[in-house]
Amino acid sequence: MSGVLAMDQASGLTQMLSAMTRRPAAEAPPAHHQASSLLAAAPAARRHCRTIAVAGGKGGVGKSTVAVNLGMALSVAGRDVVLLDADMGLANVDVMLGLAPSRHIGHLLDGECTLDELMLSAPRGLRVVPAGSGARRLAQLSSGEHAAIIRAFDELAQPPEYLLVDTAAGLSDNVTMFAAAAAEVIVVVCDEPASLTDAYGLTKVLSRDFGVRRIRMVANMVRNEGDARALHQKLARVSDRFLDVVIEFGGWVPHDERLRQAIRRQCAVVDLWPSSHAALAFKQLAGAADKWVEPERAGLDRIAFFAGRTTPVGGVPR
Repeated sequence: MSGVLAMDQASGLTQMLSAMTRRPAAEAPPAHHQASSLLAAAPAARRHCRTIAVAGGKGGVGKSTVAVNLGMALSVAGRDVVLLDADMGLANVDVMLGLAPSRHIGHLLDGECTLDELMLSAPRGLRVVPAGSGARRLAQLSSGEHAAIIRAFDELAQPPEYLLVDTAAGLSDNVTMFAAAAAEVIVVVCDEPASLTDAYGLTKVLSRDFGVRRIRMVANMVRNEGDARALHQKLARVSDRFLDVVIEFGGWVPHDERLRQAIRRQCAVVDLWPSSHAALAFKQLAGAADKWVEPERAGLDRIAFFAGRTTPVGGVPR
């Protein structure tokens, strides 16, 4: 799929979801009793849903681990969060959280359930939309079917404060369209040459073909912040030279045996061992994400995804 065609389709998805911000806002859900003091108190209502796509280029960098624990950390802090597993056909978010879905995205597309009925309740108030695993059909969804999935979010009585999208590995249209349309893109890297190479490749496609002008890099499985920032400098240096995109340092997650144990026990480390080094890192990332200033879409030529906003000035998508 060409970049222009994919951008046109993603822009069309924005129009489908414009009704989300026109609905009256319901009272915000109460914060959990164990909410972290890292985040400031949420306002009574949000005008739109903030979207963060978590990508990685290369498989095995811990992308889904970051998505799950970031979502959990935001939920622990009292935010209303939905985590969409967008790795169609090879989904694993439900497995990582020990959930047992009876339905998947295919049932939604076939009209057998609504999005509300499809959502799974995870610990700490996090909600998960499972994509299904081992279904070839889900790995070959058409652009119209992707649009139908997104359209389903418009039927929610109240959109979540945050929608996290755990994208697939690689550079498929499914990955690039979700990432290009989100308000924020996190690219997860680890200290391996192939990880940096693939992260650069993903950044190049998003920048060149989709007009993405800012990406936040999160270093995973590193020894310390110095190593994390060194990885960021390597990626940012080559991107600054050859691409029209800013790669910001988003945060880092240390090597932590507690994290490995949590994965084996099918739990989020933020929930199971909230005081572990990894959990504290995810809470810090959540605190930072909650303060990220969304880009001016007109200035950065970004596409508003589930936010459903357009700017009237010159008809430029926001």
